[in-house]
Amino acid sequence: MAAYVCPPAVIHGEHAVKTSQIVAEVRDRHPNAAWEPRIDGIAASTGIETRGWMLPLESAVAPGNGGGLRSLGVDAAQEALARDGFSPQDVERAIAALEAVPTPQTVQERTAPAWEAVQSYGERAARGALQIAGLDVADVDCLITSNSTTPALPGLDVALANRLSLRDDAMLLPASQWACVAGTRSLALAAELVAADPDRVVLVVIAEALSTTYQPADDTLESLIVRLLFADTATAVVVTGRQRRESVLRLDASWNHTLPGTQDLHRLETRSDGTHFVMDRRGPRAVQETVTAMWEWLRVRYQDEPGSWHPDVLLAHPGGTRVLEYMEQTMPDTWPSGLLDHSRDSYTTGNRGGAAVFDIMRRAYDAGQEPGSRAVLYAAAPGLSATALAGEWL
Repeated sequence: MAAYVCPPAVIHGEHAVKTSQIVAEVRDRHPNAAWEPRIDGIAASTGIETRGWMLPLESAVAPGNGGGLRSLGVDAAQEALARDGFSPQDVERAIAALEAVPTPQTVQERTAPAWEAVQSYGERAARGALQIAGLDVADVDCLITSNSTTPALPGLDVALANRLSLRDDAMLLPASQWACVAGTRSLALAAELVAADPDRVVLVVIAEALSTTYQPADDTLESLIVRLLFADTATAVVVTGRQRRESVLRLDASWNHTLPGTQDLHRLETRSDGTHFVMDRRGPRAVQETVTAMWEWLRVRYQDEPGSWHPDVLLAHPGGTRVLEYMEQTMPDTWPSGLLDHSRDSYTTGNRGGAAVFDIMRRAYDAGQEPGSRAVLYAAAPGLSATALAGEWL
């Protein structure tokens, strides 16, 4: 399966949003929420002080442009008031008052600017990855893209093909529903593509504006947690079938796992005011099942070295620190400590969804990961499904 991966380009959201800003906004909007007395403790438990968004917090909490008459319309409201005997002056005053009533943003108002940002950030990441790999746009034979939070048709693949001026015979493979598993699953797919043609150059771009799931009107505890966790990031990486001077990771094997009956635990729902991320408290325990299955895959794969084999670095995005703790508790006692340090470090500035594994990989690269290190990459996503890869740092 040997595939070679160059260092990722990572573009973080340029608007720094502090946890204290989110807490203040939520507390002001929902002063009577049942969880309001606990909000400071919940915020502190995330370990996140600041996250980067592609758009500022103000854009997420601003009211819509239509006012209280958005759905009814001014003319219809005027006619109804006049029929009920309101004087022209009273009708004018009533219409002015209704138009001043703030209403939530529509799906279009919320997602259109985010979609534009996703394309722009994705282009920057793509150009950065090609520069890191020492390649030109003309060298790209295949483009794999993933973005789940701002769905569009045509999608990010076509947008980037035009923005980058890819060759017209380049293969475009969009994946709009990979979500958190995009990093590992895109690498697994890229490895299959270069195995079929070792001269093929695959560019992977993942761009997520997770801040679009920040819904000011929601007052559930789960919605509060979503507000606090997510960050916006665009990442890109080049995968080749032959080792290059710039290659830093060789992929040797991949593994996939899906848990039946878990499709409702985490999901995106599109409503009148935009995209909502809905999660069930049973989710982390279900994700743990995929971790257990991955341990078994590794045990069988390296069963000829039962006492000596272990990864030297584990690049993992299981959705949160709770599952990272479970991974540490359940990995073999003989494995060294600190395998998840880069994964933990990434979470201190937010959950990046599908872009997380590439961000974690970049952190390992910047930290000077030792050549010859045995690497395992893992991610789980709504579904629930997981993909892992095993390889070696070059």
